[in-house]
Amino acid sequence: MSHVLEISGLVKTFGGLTATDYVSLTVDTGEIHALIGPNGAGKSTLINQICGEIIPNAGHIHLAGRDVTRLPPAERVALGLGRTFQITSLLDDMTVRQNLGLAIQAREGGNFRILDRASRRAEVWDEVAEILRSGTLGARADVRVADLAHGEKKQLELAMALSQRPRLLLLDEPMAGLGHVESQQMIEALQAARGECAMLLVEHDMEAVFALADRISVLVYGRVIAAGSADDIRANPAVREAYLGEEDA
Repeated sequence: MSHVLEISGLVKTFGGLTATDYVSLTVDTGEIHALIGPNGAGKSTLINQICGEIIPNAGHIHLAGRDVTRLPPAERVALGLGRTFQITSLLDDMTVRQNLGLAIQAREGGNFRILDRASRRAEVWDEVAEILRSGTLGARADVRVADLAHGEKKQLELAMALSQRPRLLLLDEPMAGLGHVESQQMIEALQAARGECAMLLVEHDMEAVFALADRISVLVYGRVIAAGSADDIRANPAVREAYLGEEDA
């Protein structure tokens, strides 16, 4: 199985603080790999290095076989890196359908002029219609984003991220702020998207992690202390000690 993401010996320090301590991990084609850890474990710092927002002091990051350790974020996106955020970044005054249309035309590298050609415009809206048919937002297609429930906004953000056809999708706490029913809907959406791209899931909801992850890496004080299947992680005494009975947050 090929690695979509390969991190080797990554180190990041801020003054005397080592936020990333020789981290190595891989995400394979079609895999959902969860990254968990207590508050202050260094998850955000690691994700920001993968995205290119922070440059490591040592180590390497390979995306789809290319060394991207020092590439700017835009070049990583062009190579197939996608991301969703804890706080959604949608256009509130536009409808669900319009947000999806914008996402798709952005993938093509143009602005609204790309929609001036009737044939291209039809292709974009046909793709939007297919996304709406296959997801949970079909009945909400012409509702303004500002009027959506929080869980619906999360579903839309995921659909927009997947519309970019990324090789690797970084999921930054997709369950944050969701109720039980909404969390189950998000789990189902991610299960349905399995195989469209590889995913690195940062999440505090352990029910979701255990339901979704093919592999789990546990980060504590900037270091991966355990990695393996859900059963491996559940049984690992070092993980239980690190959490002290608390879930990742």
